[in-house]
Amino acid sequence: MKLAILGAGAWGTALAIAFAEHNAVTLWSRETDVAADLLLQRENRRFFPGYFLPSSVQVATEFATALTGAEVVLIATPMAGLRPTLEHLRAVECPLPVLWVCKGFEAGSGLLAHQVVREVLGPERVCGALSGPSFAEEVAAGQPTAVALAANQPDFARQTALALHGKRLRIYANDDLVGVEVGGAVKNVLAIATGVCDGLGLGLNARAALLTRGLAEIARLGVALGAQRETFLGLAGMGDLVLTCTGDLSRNRRVGLALAEGKSLTTILDELGHVAEGVYTARETARLASEHGVDMPISSAVAAVLAGELTAGQALEQLMARQAREEMA
Repeated sequence: MKLAILGAGAWGTALAIAFAEHNAVTLWSRETDVAADLLLQRENRRFFPGYFLPSSVQVATEFATALTGAEVVLIATPMAGLRPTLEHLRAVECPLPVLWVCKGFEAGSGLLAHQVVREVLGPERVCGALSGPSFAEEVAAGQPTAVALAANQPDFARQTALALHGKRLRIYANDDLVGVEVGGAVKNVLAIATGVCDGLGLGLNARAALLTRGLAEIARLGVALGAQRETFLGLAGMGDLVLTCTGDLSRNRRVGLALAEGKSLTTILDELGHVAEGVYTARETARLASEHGVDMPISSAVAAVLAGELTAGQALEQLMARQAREEMA
């Protein structure tokens, strides 16, 4: 498959490395310094140092050039970059199917990625999400990874998953686009909560309880938005939740650990140096939960801590003071 990857951050670079084994890949960067490094050194020293592009990967600095000959476009920007990239595709009248790897709800609108695609490119555009338990560093290093690919056309999901599937990066087709997107979005919020939990030294029992109750929150919101409940037991649900909440490479978990230390959010994000999607997704998650009448106490507590309305300790006390209820209610 001929693949145009738009966005040369850590994820775009990692996927270019992984997919180049069996596919023709062009990687586009809007940052001139990154593009120069990739062209001359084959290394993304700004966003992903230590990993090198195979010689077969083409690097493009012109947007239209990156799309030449491509069969599928893969957008590898943060959620905030999705709409501008889609608008760029519309401007050059690109008709290709679109995939994305960003996870979250669009800030301000609360839209999922496929809804943003529909607004910008129209309801007929074939599109889908690649999501699951995956750190960019491990994907680039060729360590075994499994993710889900869901699309608005199941045949496209199956065919594309088969084309991109490799020995080290296994891709499973999924027919629940909403569920895959919601799982990928909300797990980042819960990773912040888990980081706080671990940073406060609450123990492994507390972490297990948080993950389990957090998964219930994801499923409740997902079903309210039209997802299939069983999706959240798969790669884009439980799989991604466990990795992001417990893996030390998780940016969102690191945000939670730093919040537990009493650091300000501004300081945390400055020190992180990368986007932590959960910070921006938390507010939209809490708002959507309220709009749809979905009980999401953990996610709402994270949103309140990030907004400066509660300290991490106060959020904990608030959660622990909740009245008892039936587990499956």
